[in-house]
Amino acid sequence: MQSICRVAIGCCTALLIVGCAKKEQPAADTTTAAAAPAPAPRTIALADVAGKWQVRAVPESGPDTSTTTYVLTATADTSGWFITFPSGLKVPVHIEVSGDSLLQTSGEFASQRRKGVKVKTEGSFKLQDGKLVGRSIAHYSKAGPDSVLHLRTEGTKMP
Repeated sequence: MQSICRVAIGCCTALLIVGCAKKEQPAADTTTAAAAPAPAPRTIALADVAGKWQVRAVPESGPDTSTTTYVLTATADTSGWFITFPSGLKVPVHIEVSGDSLLQTSGEFASQRRKGVKVKTEGSFKLQDGKLVGRSIAHYSKAGPDSVLHLRTEGTKMP
């Protein structure tokens, strides 16, 4: 009789343990859309930016907060791009497309911000909400701590 009681108690204990055990959740599905990589940004088309743009460039920091303005003339290919300053100075710029960005570099020209100093510029633009938005770096020919200037740029398409 004792062995039957032990078996009955053992079975009841086993059922109690199984019934009270915490059920594991199935593993999360890692192939859902949330885990998928973000789509690559659309490559900018030069035809979308062809035309004339009124551009404002403002220093990102420092005591000089004055704005430099110019007109950027853009073509549907990488040739024929140039900047025209209010003084009439016309500067050719080299353009490259890199994904959703336009990379711009100029040769050396007379600075419109610092009289008597030569400067080269490089920067990038993205087309955002119908505007060309980006950053530019001016490299001045004179040595010293202020030989580089970082600017925020924004261009609005002219009619």
